[in-house]
Amino acid sequence: MEERGLDAEGFDRLLADRWSCRGFRTDEVPAEVLTDVAQAAQRTASWCNTQPWHTHLVTGTARAELAERLYASASSGAFSADLEMPSDYRGVYQERRRDAGYRLYAALGIAREDREARALQMLENYRFFGAPHVAIVTSDRNQGLYAHIDVGAYVANLMHAAFARGVASCPQAAIAMQSDVVREFLDLPEDRVVVCGVALGYADEDHPANRARMPRAEVGDALTFVTETP
Repeated sequence: MEERGLDAEGFDRLLADRWSCRGFRTDEVPAEVLTDVAQAAQRTASWCNTQPWHTHLVTGTARAELAERLYASASSGAFSADLEMPSDYRGVYQERRRDAGYRLYAALGIAREDREARALQMLENYRFFGAPHVAIVTSDRNQGLYAHIDVGAYVANLMHAAFARGVASCPQAAIAMQSDVVREFLDLPEDRVVVCGVALGYADEDHPANRARMPRAEVGDALTFVTETP
């Protein structure tokens, strides 16, 4: 078999350069580009090649209607989720979560003690941060946890495939916290669970939120080599 070369440098740069966009232009991404993105993500590996993901790409007037319903529901304090949400964050995970929030609020000029402004910024999730498209990603309920893991890999590939084509993205767990609204809007069957949304569009480079960048832990904090039996 002929050996194929891989562009490791380009791949590493793609991983390093992509960021979660929270300020989009209104320009729509051409349908053929979005289809190319989905086609690339479809190559994601999965348990027994089950490919448990399904994506509804909501755009146009449907996107505006979904945003209106989500924003109204979230503003009322309603909550519904198909998947169990974290009960709490502890130790380093809480530290990283807080740091991410502080970085975003600092970029937006929101003081830490300004809870009202922070709450309003959170609600922007339900307007998809102005993105003209949102991908609603669902999983097969019957396959359980490992299907959801496969879907996570798919979401990562979807976002990197988009970035490689000049399309910004933001993964949105917040959308899954209004799963009843999403389920009704898309008329989802009971065997589908809402995993997340992914905002898609062209980045507004002048939006202050897009100045925020989130660091990553050192590889030694997440990787352990085992060379001898413990």
